[in-house]
Amino acid sequence: MHNEGTALTDDLSTTSASPAAQEVPVSASDDPAAAPLMPTATAIAAAVRDGAAAPERIVEAALERIRAGDPKINAFSLVRAEQAVAEARALAERADLDALPLAGVPIAVKNNIDVAGEVTRGGSLAGTQRPATADHPVVRRLRAAGAIVVGLTELPEFGLFGTTDTPERITRSPWNIRYSAGGSSGGSGAAVGAGLVPVAHGNDGLGSVRIPAAACGVVGIKPGRGVVPAEVGLDSWGGMTENGVLATTVADAALVLSVLADQPGLADLEPPTGLRIALAAGSPTPLTRVDRHWAHAAAAAATTAAAAGHTVRQAPLPYTGATTALALRWVANAAREADATVHPERLQRRTRRHAAVGRAVLRAGLIRPGQVDRIEARLLDFFDHHDVVITPTLARPAPRAVAWHRRGWLVNTLASVQYSPFTPLWNLVGWPAISVPMGLHPRTGTPLAAQLAGPPRSESTLLRLAAQLESERPWQRIAP
Repeated sequence: MHNEGTALTDDLSTTSASPAAQEVPVSASDDPAAAPLMPTATAIAAAVRDGAAAPERIVEAALERIRAGDPKINAFSLVRAEQAVAEARALAERADLDALPLAGVPIAVKNNIDVAGEVTRGGSLAGTQRPATADHPVVRRLRAAGAIVVGLTELPEFGLFGTTDTPERITRSPWNIRYSAGGSSGGSGAAVGAGLVPVAHGNDGLGSVRIPAAACGVVGIKPGRGVVPAEVGLDSWGGMTENGVLATTVADAALVLSVLADQPGLADLEPPTGLRIALAAGSPTPLTRVDRHWAHAAAAAATTAAAAGHTVRQAPLPYTGATTALALRWVANAAREADATVHPERLQRRTRRHAAVGRAVLRAGLIRPGQVDRIEARLLDFFDHHDVVITPTLARPAPRAVAWHRRGWLVNTLASVQYSPFTPLWNLVGWPAISVPMGLHPRTGTPLAAQLAGPPRSESTLLRLAAQLESERPWQRIAP
């Protein structure tokens, strides 16, 4: 029923080759604020620590990129121009500036976690309009490490759907603005992919970091449960949602994740050796057919891993029961979110229907822990024989960039399910996964990507393997 992807030995010539990497020549003696292309977060922090760049100039350069580029892609719901400049000036006076891992790095934060002084809208008009009185723990860690929050990024209402659009704006892929940036961290993906900021925060309850990372040609990692403070919405969607990172390089993603997790060792990207890797490119559900170019993206990642010395074989993932368990939780979480709003009459039509279905599911008692326990047991058996699995991140290009919030519930639901069936499994069990770019789709010109996933506490393994793939098969950091 679920056909596996192209064999490793198949000709991959139909997959658009990754463009040559465009690294920014920034050293301690260079000025990142004057660089022609946005520097990496790693380069910015090194220059600020060494006194070669001023935080204020770095932030002003980022704000200028946002002013010039954001009207094309609509990544930001709020730009904190005056506050960010003031915070950069204050940062320059810190006595520990030379020791901060993210010194002076401009970062965007998805607008569904609290940033002190700003309204946490969650893509909706139905919630409170009161500014947050304190930072979310993730924001506190970023700021303590020297990062400057330059703006808040857009998301669909409550992060429920796989495209990012609201009554105010439609968020677009910087590679082809006719296509969506994905969801729900679509604003963060678009901001990083367009080179407006080097890194961004996102969170991921069904793939909401990895989906926009794939659609916008960047790296996106969702850590496993308990690695980074969650506290997203009501009980973090039953433990399915984790805070993660979007970045143009694996090194930047690893650096920011090391700060969010308070685990400096995650930034160590020494190449791994002797991994047992499974390639599972077949569709998780009969509802979705996998575009051959997306299957080839996963196969290309597997081929690159094999060339680096890892053992790779094709092996189907045990998805049995996952589709039903995920669908039940998706609608139930919407019901809980909707019932907690201050102004339920302002909810979008698709959200109201999603929540109504969820209430019926909750009344019927259809969600049971045993559903996940059985799925996780089968996955643990699978990972007795493998260290990492590679899948396509998506099954097809992201949908068109249109006002999906005005369309019906069923159309929205099918659009999300049909193009992103690979990501949600890892939220259900709370295991880590990362998306890495793998070329461009020849029809749409939008990015292709492969997903790497592993068992609990395999974040370091996934990051090191992703960095190895990046080294062997580099990608263009920023959309042209």
